[in-house]
Amino acid sequence: MIRIAVLIPCLNEALTIGKVIDDFHKSLPGCSIFVCDNASIDQSAEISRLRGATVLHEHRKGKGFVVSRMFRDIDASIYLLVDGDDTYDPEIAGSMVKLVSEGYDLVNGVRVAEKTREAYRPGHAIGNIVLTDTVQLLFGDAVTDMLSGYKALSRRFVKSFPVFSEGFEIETEIVVHALELGVSIINVKAPYRSRPPGSQSKLHSFRDGQRILMQILILLKQEKPLLLFSLFGLYLTLMSLAVGIPVIQEYFQTGLVPRLPTALLSTGMMILAFLSFFAGLILDTVSRGRKEAKMLAFLSIPSPDHSEITSLDPFDGKILDS
Repeated sequence: MIRIAVLIPCLNEALTIGKVIDDFHKSLPGCSIFVCDNASIDQSAEISRLRGATVLHEHRKGKGFVVSRMFRDIDASIYLLVDGDDTYDPEIAGSMVKLVSEGYDLVNGVRVAEKTREAYRPGHAIGNIVLTDTVQLLFGDAVTDMLSGYKALSRRFVKSFPVFSEGFEIETEIVVHALELGVSIINVKAPYRSRPPGSQSKLHSFRDGQRILMQILILLKQEKPLLLFSLFGLYLTLMSLAVGIPVIQEYFQTGLVPRLPTALLSTGMMILAFLSFFAGLILDTVSRGRKEAKMLAFLSIPSPDHSEITSLDPFDGKILDS
């Protein structure tokens, strides 16, 4: 039997969490709703219990810790991850879940705001474009709107995913994990609205943007070390040549090396360039082994049986080109 779990990370969302739970109970009848409270100081947990959700607690502050806890402790066939701020449309939840049952491992809700200025703060919008474009350049362009908090995931994807993120960089890690494993991905349009009056975003454009960018660099080191260290080696090579060519020219003209420290600096940078390249080769072998282990874990878990979930509403055509 297909079990659908709606996962809602929650930090001080007393104003909206009740409505979010009610809406997803209506759009996904029979689903199990889990709210993971991240040490809220308001009534979020109590309201969630009263509305019929199972409440988990994660005292380490950060969305990454919350998602890791839910992925680890909750057992289901299909997972729907959504924020508790009532900005995402629950009406397309059934369609997203059905796409997972049909074989997609990651269904990414691409936010489409009717009133963009009200739904998106300028810093959020610019940061999302820059960071999404960076990931598309480095890892692949199968996912648009990388930082969307509305995603449907297969069991085999969730249970093969070792979460290491602590904060809002979790969405980046989910996307890169999917791209590196080469799983089935689809983007769907997800209507997006602004927070209700009195509700405030926990995302800080500059601070969290820096953390997400650092996470991209860490994932690049882990998943594509040969690329990263080759680029670093190329930089050192160019610097070595820039410093060393005048010394070599002077040597051929006079037979002397009067600028010995410069010559040593150029030689040292060239040695470091070769060491960087070979370090990338070695780490690439390690990375390949890690990727194979994750793929084996992924393949060991069967995908949902489409025949068991035909009662959900058919998809309404809001699919984007991947």
